[in-house]
Amino acid sequence: MSPPASPRSTDPDGSAPANALSDDQAAQLGQLVDVFPEARELGERFAAAGHELYLVGGTVRDALLAGGNEAIVDDVDLDFATSAHPDQTEAILGPWGDGLWLAGAAFGTVSAVKQRGDAPDRVVEVTTYRRDDYEPDSRHPEVTFGESIDDDLARRDFTMNAMAVRVPDFLFVDRFGGIADLHARRLRTPQDPRVSFGDDPLRLVRLARFAARFDADVDPDTFAAATEMADRLATISAERIRDELVSLMLGDHPSVGLQLLVDTGLDAHVLPELRVLSTLRDPLHRHKDVWAHTLAVIDNAIDLEPDGPDAILRLAALLHDIGKPDTREIHRDGTVTFHHHDVVGARMARHRLRELAFPKEQVKAISELVRMHLRFHTYKMGWTDAAVRRYVRDAGDLLGRLNLLTRADVTTGNARRARAIQDRMDTLEVRIEALAAQEELDAMRPPLDGNQVMAHTGMAPGPLVGQAWDWLLEFRLEAGPVDDPDAHAALDRWWEAVSDDRDPPDPATVAADLGLVTD
Repeated sequence: MSPPASPRSTDPDGSAPANALSDDQAAQLGQLVDVFPEARELGERFAAAGHELYLVGGTVRDALLAGGNEAIVDDVDLDFATSAHPDQTEAILGPWGDGLWLAGAAFGTVSAVKQRGDAPDRVVEVTTYRRDDYEPDSRHPEVTFGESIDDDLARRDFTMNAMAVRVPDFLFVDRFGGIADLHARRLRTPQDPRVSFGDDPLRLVRLARFAARFDADVDPDTFAAATEMADRLATISAERIRDELVSLMLGDHPSVGLQLLVDTGLDAHVLPELRVLSTLRDPLHRHKDVWAHTLAVIDNAIDLEPDGPDAILRLAALLHDIGKPDTREIHRDGTVTFHHHDVVGARMARHRLRELAFPKEQVKAISELVRMHLRFHTYKMGWTDAAVRRYVRDAGDLLGRLNLLTRADVTTGNARRARAIQDRMDTLEVRIEALAAQEELDAMRPPLDGNQVMAHTGMAPGPLVGQAWDWLLEFRLEAGPVDDPDAHAALDRWWEAVSDDRDPPDPATVAADLGLVTD
């Protein structure tokens, strides 16, 4: 059976809808059958068994959003809604697929995978229609299997996600005005938003996530409900909130979603540190408050990303100034300073990210970027080669992100000042490249390892060997590459002082005494 030349659409009464498909959108939906032959195959199998099957979710929305101007991604998973119950779905999917998952069957979902040769495997998820049944005087529904696609779509989070395409006859269904909301970039719930958010309070953060993805406005009633129900987020696990926050930050317009969190009060349950930033004035950015500056830094970071969305960089941009409220000082002349807000902010970032159950390595990376985000600005006073080496050593594998964050942090309206900072960063990066070529900075290590230290000094294994190693690393940063005789001579100076219970010598002084400092 060939698909119709143009998708058909209906209103509940079967009449042509007021928000009909445009020609471009009809053409884009028409590609679904070609790009996703599995949808047609399954539609025919379910129809033959007497069941309905609808392609639902983001695939339909994104195809309409593309409007015929962009290719539909071929390697996405496909979500379906069906009138079949899980055991019936299993009977249909089993012979068709190359693997079957029944973990979600108790909740109506059966998943399968179809191998496609050289192409990525196609994963499909088929869920029985759902509906909400309310007992008298109860605010909490009992979720049961539904009888129609209308029941199912009514339960979805937003109208732009509540559209469906029936297969194999390719009937487009839009009961709740999703296509009109998609045109208007408007977020609205299919049913009363208080019911929708009560059903799953995580949708409150998802509202901000979709605003960030689509640069969308929020319907006034939906906005009011989100504001009224913000406290419901207290019932949601940190892990689920974290995942929505990361998705928000990876959207094309995270500033839009973040502003929505603040405007609705949802930020109190996601990142409570954000709201107070808008009350502060930053003496280095007098043309905007710290919150507006933060959003500008995020936007700048996005423009600088070399390889697509980077959650670590974007979250560091979001949190880089959260230490300012706790470090604000107003001086007698009226000036305001935020001394050590980088260190305080790093501590606050670690705490908040741990509360949100971020993985340890991500907590460390983001908080270190916050801690080091001002380090570059001492460069205007001039850096020795040793200072450049130390900057590279301290940044480690975060060096690229740190430099991008530093560039993004320049939001001053003074074009000359902005250009001067960017020029200094250009110069620093050139010096880093030159030193790296000469000295293998990426593998910065002391000139002697622990075994060589013990062999030369005769000391036994223990903490003192580690102290010698640390001192030799600082000596290496000051002196640059050194040969074994100079390394042994330096170690002798350290060992002599430590053996006499004196403080270790300054590594820079030892490097100079040995004639190794050239800058």
